[in-house]
Amino acid sequence: MHIEAMKTRQIVIGRLLPIGLLVLAGTFAFSRGPKTETIEASAMGTGTQLGQVIGVTLDIYEWSTPEDRQILIDAFTKGQNQGLVNALSKMKAVGHCSITGTLGYDVSYIRMVPTPTGRKIVFVTNRQIRFGEAFFDTQSQSYNLTAGEFNLDAADKSKSTGVVYPATQLIIDKQGQLQFDLAQNPWKLVDVLDWQGTPGVN
Repeated sequence: MHIEAMKTRQIVIGRLLPIGLLVLAGTFAFSRGPKTETIEASAMGTGTQLGQVIGVTLDIYEWSTPEDRQILIDAFTKGQNQGLVNALSKMKAVGHCSITGTLGYDVSYIRMVPTPTGRKIVFVTNRQIRFGEAFFDTQSQSYNLTAGEFNLDAADKSKSTGVVYPATQLIIDKQGQLQFDLAQNPWKLVDVLDWQGTPGVN
């Protein structure tokens, strides 16, 4: 009788153990939260910065909402570029942009737009990024934001490209789209790698 009880207990434990492991794994995965999407690229200088190559990494925590976009439109209507600067500085960080040699900068606005070949991702920090000695502060302080975009090709990743605008003013056109007024030459992004995040989040 004692032996049969032990066998029964072993069978029950054997069946419950996989279930417990699955629950534990699910709990652990949930506690870690959504996985961040990360896009890496090499920035190549143009114009006076021609020949310089610097690493750029964009971590996407989440996408900006239509409400965020409307906040920027309203801020631009009231205060033009400086209104946008003020609004962006008050928004929570939805991502982070890291540049070789710097600690990086919070990204206040990230929007994803589907394209025929994949996705276009536009991002804006709440301050100007300087790439080391390549960017001396000789421009007007009104060019005090950094923006950029990635064009990701889903079918052929080697065709994915991007651009960083290191010193820019933002302009919102009549269609409510962000446009860039540049103080310095844009940096072309090559060798783009996209590490997908959690579907439906980023």
